[in-house]
Amino acid sequence: MPTQETRYFFGKHEKLKSRKAIESLFSKGQRFSDFPFKIVWLPENKDAVLQAGIGVSSRHFKKATDRNRIKRLIREAYRLQKKILEDYLLEKNQRLSVFILYVGNEIPDYDFIYKKTGTVIKRLIHFYDENTQKPA
Repeated sequence: MPTQETRYFFGKHEKLKSRKAIESLFSKGQRFSDFPFKIVWLPENKDAVLQAGIGVSSRHFKKATDRNRIKRLIREAYRLQKKILEDYLLEKNQRLSVFILYVGNEIPDYDFIYKKTGTVIKRLIHFYDENTQKPA
């Protein structure tokens, strides 16, 4: 029996791009930090089960090439690990918007970003569980 490789995507419909959705997320959303990330999340989304946005401050990184490199590293780590969060949301029949901000002041290496992204996803599931419990 041939084994089928799991393919990981971070497609257009999974990216948080709508200005209204992002403004709503930052005004109503809940937050937590796990250095070098600051996470803003909101348990409502009209377009997909899980949408994510990624940002890097231009205060710490003046060159766009540096900001783009960091965003590329974060997107790749997120793409490979978001399945855990996606499966959790599908199981609970919920939807989620997330924005990941990089607040560090040094260009990180990929291994560090990969580990921290995994930690952030697990913490996000934990916070989501705590804050969306429905009273019996």
